[in-house]
Amino acid sequence: MPKKAASAGNEDETKKDNEAPSNANEKSEDEFSKLNRMLAAVLNYLSDDEVEEIDIEYLLTHTDGLREWWDQYRENNKKQIEEEIKKSLGSLSLEELESIREQIKSNLS
Repeated sequence: MPKKAASAGNEDETKKDNEAPSNANEKSEDEFSKLNRMLAAVLNYLSDDEVEEIDIEYLLTHTDGLREWWDQYRENNKKQIEEEIKKSLGSLSLEELESIREQIKSNLS
């Protein structure tokens, strides 16, 4: 009897394992569909002949989900930006470094 109970438990785990990739696939498809829709909205805006000047704020406000995606994208790339800044500090002049320090101090106050 214990072996059957164990195999029943394994069947439950197998079902869960099989469902997890399905959920992941659905989530990926939803994300893909959402990104596809946002890209289409942006390209429609950019290709509109009546638009004389590109307004990024308009795009972020009027494209559902785009602002949230952009904010998340920027946050994910924050570490990369920090590394780029660290690498470039050595090539800056003393005056430029002091200016940056002053900007940081004023932002912290």
